Amino acid sequence: MSATPAPRRSTDPLGKFPESVRAAYTRFQLTGEADALDEVVLAIVRDFVPKSVPVAPGPLPEESRLRADLGFDSLALSEVIFFLEDLFGVRINNEEIMGVRTVGNLRQFLRQKIASLPGRAR
Repeated sequence: MSATPAPRRSTDPLGKFPESVRAAYTRFQLTGEADALDEVVLAIVRDFVPKSVPVAPGPLPEESRLRADLGFDSLALSEVIFFLEDLFGVRINNEEIMGVRTVGNLRQFLRQKIASLPGRAR
């Protein structure tokens, strides 16, 4: 008797995020709308902020520094980058990310990185 393989579970990387964030991701995938991309990126950054750092509700200010204001260490920042790479199908090397200091820098960096993908320019 052969063993039956366990069914594969499809994991939704944005499954724990609010429906509005999942809808923004879908909208971005369909239209390339930069505002939709920003909504997703900002939600991901907020989600990865270390639990020990109090963050006020509402949008993260563009000038918020990832390390000094939001408490990201190199491991937490790496986790955000890996998540973004997987979600958007981009590769980000260490040299590229070194200049990213604020939430606004990260948002803009992702816009440029994704726009440079083949077939992505709109």
